[in-house]
Amino acid sequence: MTRFDFSRDEFVDVAKSLRIALPENLDDTIYSLPHRIALPREIAATASKGVQWRIEPAGKGVYRFRLGTLIRIVPRPDRIAIKIPDATPEIIASSGLSDEQELLAKVRYNRLVDIFLDIATFPLRNHLRTTASDVDQIDMGDIYGGVNRYGQQFVIPVQAKCATDQLGVTRTRQDIACYAEKFPRLTCRLVSAQFIASGAIALFELTLDGDDVKIVEEKHYRLVPLDEIGDQDLKSYSRR
Repeated sequence: MTRFDFSRDEFVDVAKSLRIALPENLDDTIYSLPHRIALPREIAATASKGVQWRIEPAGKGVYRFRLGTLIRIVPRPDRIAIKIPDATPEIIASSGLSDEQELLAKVRYNRLVDIFLDIATFPLRNHLRTTASDVDQIDMGDIYGGVNRYGQQFVIPVQAKCATDQLGVTRTRQDIACYAEKFPRLTCRLVSAQFIASGAIALFELTLDGDDVKIVEEKHYRLVPLDEIGDQDLKSYSRR
């Protein structure tokens, strides 16, 4: 078996039969498995070599356990962090935003999406909550529109995670379903952002390859005062 569906309503009956005390917030439990905690070893061990179990939405109140090659997106430790002059307004940096809000603000004010994708982008919406066919609910981070030198137009959803969470491919699949439905004329380029322990920001471009999510590109950026970018840094960047 490589996949099976289950409903949210099954939690109560199954928990009673196994004498398990349920948490108050069942939705947070489902969210935590792709992003914060690993599956129990007894479950993970049933997966075939080279693939892992993941949970994804399969309709309103319905979820799917399925095998896939990429479950979580983790920044690579061997990537160099490119120094970018920090253009974040001080009032934003000191406003006490949550980690994800702070990350999205830093990405926006420093035009990291433009730099990363090499196109001109424009913020459209932020923190949009919506639905799509076969997807119960999607909470989106920032949404950008974009255009390249040839006039091709893009819609760019940007999801963000703090350093303690991990980016899950389930969210990517949801975004693809949503944007294909809501923006059929635009090319969708999916971007994920994450704070990493070193203080840098990791950006990923993700896509669907058949039934699996794949990483198109990964770059790390470090926001610094302008005087911390030396001649040696600029010389090394000019050679790439």
